[in-house]
Parts: sequence; structure tokens; C-alpha cells
Amino acid sequence: MSTAILSPPVERRSFCEVRFDARRLQGYAATFGSMANMGAGYQERIAPGAFREALSGDVLALLDHDLGKVLGRTRSGTLTLSEDSKGLAFSLEVPDTQAGRDVLALAERGDLGGMSFGFTVPDGGESWQGTVRTLRSISLKEISVVSAWPAYPETELALRNAQAFVERKARQRRLTLAELSAWD
Repeated sequence: MSTAILSPPVERRSFCEVRFDARRLQGYAATFGSMANMGAGYQERIAPGAFREALSGDVLALLDHDLGKVLGRTRSGTLTLSEDSKGLAFSLEVPDTQAGRDVLALAERGDLGGMSFGFTVPDGGESWQGTVRTLRSISLKEISVVSAWPAYPETELALRNAQAFVERKARQRRLTLAELSAWD
């Protein structure tokens, strides 16, 4: 009878800071210090340096945590990750695949909910103070572009580039003002 070693379940967290420019998404997959209400009566935050050791591994970029929808990876250089004082920054060259085109279309429309990441916590990688969990070391498995709401609400969605996006918003504003003035 063999004994299988079970790995811990992968946890996932969402964030909401993404910018796009041509075929590149950039932003933060996680931010440090923000408190997230995780439900079940506990909160969580990520300590600076939590991703430091994970940056040397091969990390995937996925669409909605779907392993069948790979958008990039660190090993090939299509995904770059770095840690700064704010959090886990990423830059992703979006592929010309159906999943990639979907992501770019959602980014252009402003429909992306943000970013998420899948991880495990190595032994000693977390500490608890009452009902607050602090993640001090994270084994990063993947980051994902998602349409869900962020677990850490202090992040923000920011779009960059898009002369067309700026022009579309200006047209929408003019139309709204014209409609409002028709009611006067």
C-alpha cells in the first residue's frame, strides 16, 4: 500500500489594478498591507516580501484560473513579475489566441474585474493575530485575469493607452450632457 503525499489546496485571491496598452496588460496581481475580509470570520493581509522566493519559479498567467487558457508564463518571458513597495507587479504579453483576444476586448470595454492569484502557503509562511491572517511567504502558482470582484478592495482598476477609449468616454459624456439638457 503506497502513501500519497497530498499537497495543500491552492488558495486564490483577487485584485483590481490592471492597465492595457496594445497587447500588453500591466498592473498588480496583489498589494501589500491591504486588509481583505475573507468571510468565515477572518481577515487577511499580505506582508511585503511575501512573493520574494516565488519570483524565481515558473508562474503561469491564466484566464479565470483555467489551466486550459494559458495567457503567458514566466519561463517563456511572456509574463514578468516583480515585487516593489506596493505589491506584486506584473506585465503580460497577451497572446493572439481566443482567450487573449477576449481579455483585450474586455480590457478595452472596461469590463475586467481585475487580477487574482493562486498560491499555497509553505510551512511558517503565515501568522495569526486573533482572526487576522498575515501571509509572510507565498508559493505562487499562477496569476489570473478575472472578471470577478477583488478580495482586496483597496486596489483600483486603471486603464492606460486607448485613444479610442478616451474618445469613446468623451462621446458618452457629451451624449449624457445632451440628454440632460433636453430635460431642462
